[in-house]
Amino acid sequence: MRRTRRVPGGLWAIAITLGLASGASCGGGSDGPGAPASSSGGGTSGGATSGGAGSSGAGATSGGSGGIGINGASSSGVGGSGASGGGPVGDGSAGACLGADVLSAMGKTRLVVGLSTDDDATAAAAPFDIRYEYISGGLFDGSTVCASCASGCTSNGKTCANSGGGCAWWGCYQDDTKPPGLYVRDFIVTAKKPTPPQITMYTYYEILQVLQAKVGPNTAVEGKLEITEGAVDTSIMTRYFADWRYLLQQIGSAPAILHIEPDFWGYANQAGADPTKLKAAVASVNATDCSAMPNTIAGMGQCMIAMVRKYAPHAFVGLHASAWSTGPDVTENTDPKLDVAGEAKKAATYLAACGESSADLIVVETSDRDAGYYQSQGKNTFWDITNKTLPDFHQDFAWVKALTEALGKPALYWQTPLGNASQSNTNNHWKDNRIDYFFGHEDELAAAHAMGVVYGAGAGGQTVPGVAGDANGDGGNLIAKTKAYVAAGGQAFCP
Repeated sequence: MRRTRRVPGGLWAIAITLGLASGASCGGGSDGPGAPASSSGGGTSGGATSGGAGSSGAGATSGGSGGIGINGASSSGVGGSGASGGGPVGDGSAGACLGADVLSAMGKTRLVVGLSTDDDATAAAAPFDIRYEYISGGLFDGSTVCASCASGCTSNGKTCANSGGGCAWWGCYQDDTKPPGLYVRDFIVTAKKPTPPQITMYTYYEILQVLQAKVGPNTAVEGKLEITEGAVDTSIMTRYFADWRYLLQQIGSAPAILHIEPDFWGYANQAGADPTKLKAAVASVNATDCSAMPNTIAGMGQCMIAMVRKYAPHAFVGLHASAWSTGPDVTENTDPKLDVAGEAKKAATYLAACGESSADLIVVETSDRDAGYYQSQGKNTFWDITNKTLPDFHQDFAWVKALTEALGKPALYWQTPLGNASQSNTNNHWKDNRIDYFFGHEDELAAAHAMGVVYGAGAGGQTVPGVAGDANGDGGNLIAKTKAYVAAGGQAFCP
């Protein structure tokens, strides 16, 4: 099944908060990314300058589980030369305990818990380990990163100055008197304030947005067109790699998690079974970083991971694995005869060729909406908590376990719905059962080599985290469960 993903609503209010002291009108259109951001102001940390870093190509260091490449795309590295900084952490060296090395590098000994929220008080109300946000909505229109938001910077044909009423490019989600990139730099500062300090996570989701802006709102582009039209467009990809570089430079030496293009790799798999034969503009538009990498979808993923090592050496990175990428949607499967492990291994082979073998973790997802919402649309996406009737939790865990073991990388569940049984199945209050099952069965997550779960709404109107009594939140359910989980010592990753 192909999912129509909607970036959550609410980011624009956050962007305005960033420039509140100056009365800025920040943010973009109504379809912008719904990611948490800082309200702390400032933005003096992590302010790396834009631009290239020499002419040599950055190659990822070796890692991965080996032996699952396509047409010679091995898991021992992705070519190129001159890579600096870190290499893959989640390389399977811990044997059956996949991910122990990644968690150790993060300073963790238990499964982690994270969230997405636009409210700093909610993020600080429990000992969350990770806080994530979307980087989405569009790119700058020029071939290079904007030096100023106040002048000479447009996105989707609209000025990024305050007078424009909002900018689609994340680099100018702030008052135009402040340098571009404050959105990310401030997010890092804000995430350090709670106890324990939170690791920031960035979901980079731009191909769809940029291609949509190019063709206009009347043409649906989500799906194979992202690969056959977006990834081969030299204008788009020139800006795309420049923007990715700029994001990584804002992160700099800070610890972070980079999540690259949800759904994209699944659509690529459906567009062609061999990513080394699907065309993409890579070395032809980014000789600065990836001159030795092929102009293919495989080369695109390899390049993006190599750039993380070069510009954000303390960051962890992973591609997105879609459970529907190989044909049947495992998350909704009702056929007991489906070879779940076989589907996972096929997905792993594809992702490994796209650079995942040189990554640190793989990002997975349960659903993009609360099950109660889908139920209101005539569709049942609830999983059976007794694990007697498909679809159920054990089926998904079996897919994740086979995926992670084939890749030699741990999984991080992302954007997990927040609905719970106490909700009313109305807007912002939809029911779901994933969060309650996950917190009640952390041992099953560990057995599937999942290093943790980050919770967040996949669209506006879905259930969001909140404090107890918050009329627009989940009734404090995530906060209460996280507090209790951490107080009890958490789930050891290697029991």
